[in-house]
Amino acid sequence: HLEKGQVLEGTVKNITSYGVFVDLGGVDGLVHITDLSWGRVSDPHEVVELDQKINVVILDFDEEKKRIALGLKQLTPHPWDALDANLKVGDHVKGKVVVIADYGAFVEIQPGVEGLIHVSEMSWSQHLRSAQEFLHVGDEVEAVILTLDRQERKMSLGIKQLKEDPWETIETKYPVGSKHTAKVRNFTNFGIFVELEEGVDGLIHISDLSWTKKVKHPSEFTTVGSMIDVVVLEIDKENRRLSLGHKQLEENPWDKYEKIYVPGSVHEGTITEMMDKGAVVTLAEGGEGFATPKHLQKEDGSQAKQGEVLPFKVIEFAKETRRIILSHSRTFEDVKDDVVKTHRHAPRKQSEAPAINNVAAGTSLADLDVLAKLKADLDKTNK
Repeated sequence: HLEKGQVLEGTVKNITSYGVFVDLGGVDGLVHITDLSWGRVSDPHEVVELDQKINVVILDFDEEKKRIALGLKQLTPHPWDALDANLKVGDHVKGKVVVIADYGAFVEIQPGVEGLIHVSEMSWSQHLRSAQEFLHVGDEVEAVILTLDRQERKMSLGIKQLKEDPWETIETKYPVGSKHTAKVRNFTNFGIFVELEEGVDGLIHISDLSWTKKVKHPSEFTTVGSMIDVVVLEIDKENRRLSLGHKQLEENPWDKYEKIYVPGSVHEGTITEMMDKGAVVTLAEGGEGFATPKHLQKEDGSQAKQGEVLPFKVIEFAKETRRIILSHSRTFEDVKDDVVKTHRHAPRKQSEAPAINNVAAGTSLADLDVLAKLKADLDKTNK
């Protein structure tokens, strides 16, 4: 005599974690936990109790397996049908977090009516994070309705919209040239991503970390989670990114180096790093230079090693590319060349005068008369 849609009275016979068994008078049916209420139910004891008389509706039955599916919530109107008709997108609603997932949180604004706050709508920040960082089950929250589909009974909510988007006034709060302190978020091979505040990120390019040091990877310069001072170089409002610099907080020392490291000048330097192509030399007056292997040869023929302090001659200075090429071997090779040139062009001493002078100095008066006669004869011949 059972039919789908039929409403019967029964007695709660047993309560389990997944539902309630109801005695319909000689035959039992199951009200699944999802059919007890339009709202979310974590424990059937919240809705019914043993031996309670309740009305249920037959949802389905299987004669062969002797199973009957019953419903309790179906005897009351769907909450979405009773939702305020004036509620619209942009309105503020309050509710309780009932479910948390990595991608978002479900908020019940009234029994049976839930909205989803996607994790991307929880903060203006663009960092990938999980919803658990912002909300927890049981939290009472206020949210803004972003979409509302009564026919599909779906609603999306947002909580970041309760705060002003920091990028709306980015030029005012973080103008070009302003100085700030930011938190290091993560590294890439080309720079450091930092966060100035929730939702405002910036990039310090690796070339803007130091005027003097050749930074191969940002991890050599700082650590994730630490604070770093920055200056705003450029604003990209459309892509919500700031170009930042760290070295710009100090004056460019290369303006000073240009006057100190004049090509040909000699300076003391310490070999701080050796590699196949040469060595990095830290100069006493500041900054670093580079010397190739042939310019690292010492006067005794040996090769300079890491840690040695030696004189280096500047053979090239390029301010634009921040490059100083050095040579240790030139400091003694050029001195030798100068000595050779000086010796080659020095005036002769009296002892080095032509031999004819010495010969003439040792001749007699008679010899001189003979020479004078020879000279007279030559003059006549020439005439």
